[in-house]
Amino acid sequence: MWVSPRPALLLLLMGVLRHGGASGLLELSLGKFRNVLLNQTSPVEAVIRNIASNVTVVIFQVHAQQSDVVISFDKTPSVNSSGVGVDRGLVSVLRPEQTVCTWYLRALAAGQVLSTAISIPCMERDPIPGGCNLEFDLEVDPNIYLDYTLVDIHIKFAPANLGYTRGASPPPCDSGTGQSSRWRLRYDVYQYFLPENDLSEMVLMSHIRKMSGVQSVKANGIKMLTLTADDKTNVYFSSLPGQGVIYNVIVWDPLWNTSAAYIPVHTYACSFTDLVDNCSSLSKLSTKVFFTAFAVLGLFTCFFGHRFWKTDLFFMGFIVAAFVFFVFITRVTGLSYDVRLILTAVAGIIGGLLLVVSWWRFGSVLLSMLVIGLVLGFLFSSTLFFTPLGDYRVFRDDVVFWVTFTCVALMIPVLFVGCPRILNILASGIVGSYTVVLAIACYVYTSLAYITLDLLRRVLNNYFSRAYTNVPFQRNDFIILSVWAMLALSGVTVQLRRERSEVPFPPHPYLIWKRERERRSTNVLDPSHHIPPLRERIHNKLLHIKEFFQKDQPAGERTPLLL
Repeated sequence: MWVSPRPALLLLLMGVLRHGGASGLLELSLGKFRNVLLNQTSPVEAVIRNIASNVTVVIFQVHAQQSDVVISFDKTPSVNSSGVGVDRGLVSVLRPEQTVCTWYLRALAAGQVLSTAISIPCMERDPIPGGCNLEFDLEVDPNIYLDYTLVDIHIKFAPANLGYTRGASPPPCDSGTGQSSRWRLRYDVYQYFLPENDLSEMVLMSHIRKMSGVQSVKANGIKMLTLTADDKTNVYFSSLPGQGVIYNVIVWDPLWNTSAAYIPVHTYACSFTDLVDNCSSLSKLSTKVFFTAFAVLGLFTCFFGHRFWKTDLFFMGFIVAAFVFFVFITRVTGLSYDVRLILTAVAGIIGGLLLVVSWWRFGSVLLSMLVIGLVLGFLFSSTLFFTPLGDYRVFRDDVVFWVTFTCVALMIPVLFVGCPRILNILASGIVGSYTVVLAIACYVYTSLAYITLDLLRRVLNNYFSRAYTNVPFQRNDFIILSVWAMLALSGVTVQLRRERSEVPFPPHPYLIWKRERERRSTNVLDPSHHIPPLRERIHNKLLHIKEFFQKDQPAGERTPLLL
């Protein structure tokens, strides 16, 4: 991933306002962005003048990439009049005849912080974001609060209130639930993806502007869901470490058909400051080694899986055993990730060998094809739920999801029950080529890895069902999807052409061995019939070795002369 140079160098190119030892003044215009360089010691005074009389509320907001900034109404911030974070804003409710608004900005920690600021006006009929705040510190809080884990992202915000004229009292928040109260408001949650593999500050600054105003949010964002006043104002999304995402909420008043936007918030679901596993190097070394070796085996199986039948069985058995064991050991133990991955690799090898041994001993094509068909079926079902179909509300229910998922997965071996060779070639080509995608994901971000990763998250986490799993699909994903499709198509085609004149499956090795043994025991003309049994041959060999170490006897007469 590419990370931008120091902000100061960029500011020289952009002509951004710089502030030295004295406090600086930042003149703003409504609806216009300004980039500003902040520090801890010298607060910046942001001022808007000549505000029109039809504007009743001004929403001022500031954004930085990774360093917190402090925004306040006063030079000395207090808890109830300031906000701290990388994406923060304040609502200024205008008094009659007021034409000037002032806010103060500074960096929370030492060092310079590149930020961008904007002020957005609201009219008297526009709903006020966060106007019915009962949870956070500000009286009117238009901010979206975000926290993340490696599994999911959680955003929450305060309910909005109806708009009102200057000098009037705000409408009561809980006086009723009719159409004349704030309960008629609707909340549309939007998501916007930053360019993949780009962690630069300037990219964020340019794209955050597309998610600030109502019209720009509707034009550029992806509408994920709509909440009513009866719903809780918090939403969960699947976490995409290393991928920049911006979220915003538009509150809509259906009576007046007016809207207002909250303060957009962004995340990369990773840390810029950690020395290990930071945003620039997310994959661990153990993960890279595991999936690179897995991809080598998968690529071989993609083109030669049916010809090398035992290798194909080992590959499919490895997948099943490794997946089941990783889920089990993660749920019941607290071992570190590296230890779990090593044990998973060992369990996968054992599972693959067991499937090969079961084929050698019992020769059941049905059992082997059931395993192979389930692997292909689970990949097909995971791909189906990777599409927008997976975000349908009905699949929030775990019972509905898993029943549907299993039925789709079982459909594959059922459809191909009459042509097992075709099923095996399709499975080895498609599944084998997908391991290359997983290996690429260890080095370059691609959303295609979440086809199986989201399934694993849902198995391991009881509450992942509440998360929306939408992912970006950009240039890298199209390239890698083309590589996957090309490898799968090539592998299937090569195997079909090579195996069309061959027997569908190799003969049962154990039966061949038994038949050969019986033939040797009954056919006296067969030279192998006269070969001594294995026990006798081992005994003779040991005697030969024993004689080799015995001392030579002295020459001459060894018995007494007869008288």
